[in-house]
Amino acid sequence: MRIAFGIALLVGLAALAVAGTWVWVASDVGAGYAAKVTCSLVFNSGQDPGRVLERYVLPEVAPLGAALDVRVSDDAVEARTLGLRRARAVHRRGLGCTLLPGGESVGAVKLPPRAPRVPWGDPVEPPPLAVEAAIERAFQEPGPGSGVVRNTTAVVVLHDGRLVAERYAPGYGPDVPMLSWSMAKSVLGTLVGVAVAEGRLALHEPAPVPEWRTPGDPRGAITLDQLLRMSSGLAFDETYGPANDVSRMLFTRPDTGAFAAGFPLEAPPDRRWSYSSGTSNILARILRDSFGGDLGTMVRWSRERLFAPAGMTSAFLEPDASGSFIGSSFTFMTARDWARFGELHRRDGVWEGRRVLPEGWVAYVTRPTPTAPEARYGAHWWLWPRELGAYAARGHSGQYTVVVPSARLVVVRLGLSLGDELQHGAHELVTELVRHYASHREGP
Repeated sequence: MRIAFGIALLVGLAALAVAGTWVWVASDVGAGYAAKVTCSLVFNSGQDPGRVLERYVLPEVAPLGAALDVRVSDDAVEARTLGLRRARAVHRRGLGCTLLPGGESVGAVKLPPRAPRVPWGDPVEPPPLAVEAAIERAFQEPGPGSGVVRNTTAVVVLHDGRLVAERYAPGYGPDVPMLSWSMAKSVLGTLVGVAVAEGRLALHEPAPVPEWRTPGDPRGAITLDQLLRMSSGLAFDETYGPANDVSRMLFTRPDTGAFAAGFPLEAPPDRRWSYSSGTSNILARILRDSFGGDLGTMVRWSRERLFAPAGMTSAFLEPDASGSFIGSSFTFMTARDWARFGELHRRDGVWEGRRVLPEGWVAYVTRPTPTAPEARYGAHWWLWPRELGAYAARGHSGQYTVVVPSARLVVVRLGLSLGDELQHGAHELVTELVRHYASHREGP
């Protein structure tokens, strides 16, 4: 009896310890999420703090909502959970918001003025009725009982490089930079391509990660190509929740790339595909280190080599406290500039006669990764919807930039959606637009 009681007591104490640790970590994540996402949507996208909290942040961090206190000041957002766990995010002009989960400090970064916005006038004529109806459906809510809130914020459609239709939710418009979530991965991958073309990085050589340089460390053989293709073999838990790897990385760590680089291999490189935001932030830290850790120089380079030449003058990637882009999740640009990003790839990396991306880069990123399920992933781009011959930058909460070369079409659908992503309406929208435009192939 005494032995049984002792075992039960130890098991009970262990369970309490695990539960306590989980609550502590979840509280950290909740505070970090609330501070960072509220800061980004308020200061980057100009949204009302109360509306952001009520319609998006609180549902995402439930059931911590009742224990969450969020305060917005002139240039920062502070959040507390359970009155104990605290996180602060600060806004810096030209850089967006940076989370300071442990009370870190970040300095000002001198940046030149942005290039002037590239004009892209309103559609020259009303969209066809079929297109108008498809966009209308994309903004409709599935209704009570569906467990889904679409909160569609923008739809932009390009055909043959011309803006043929767009629509925005109240509070949004052509000049509002919008959140990417994981669409940022495709932007990061594009910057890596530019860096490879310049000789700054090497695609098929071992990735320069300090933690992997110890002789005999099997991670030392991982290449940039394997990181881009999510086939590095590194362990990382991407199942979204309050205490998993991706949540702890994004909302409790000052150096996201260092956190991800610390994970061991759980499979040999190129043997298994595993989608990982940690992988993207390792790449982002590699890019940072190629600039000697100089955030200002890296930001200027991203503008000069990618964003300005392609007319994406509203674009920026938010950094973590270490000065590394959070390349997995936090890129902002207007919906029209997201469309330009897709169009740049549809044009094989050439914009107005100037080659912006390396020759062959688009073919590389859209070549299926052999280990990816159903060959649905390339190199930091989804091959989706595959039956349409399309590829896409995709992100949490219903972010999509879809390129359909066969229909000469680019479709952007953005939102702050909650619930099952299959009901966000993006697949239906793209399918209906392809059906309409597939036979409209005029132009060069």
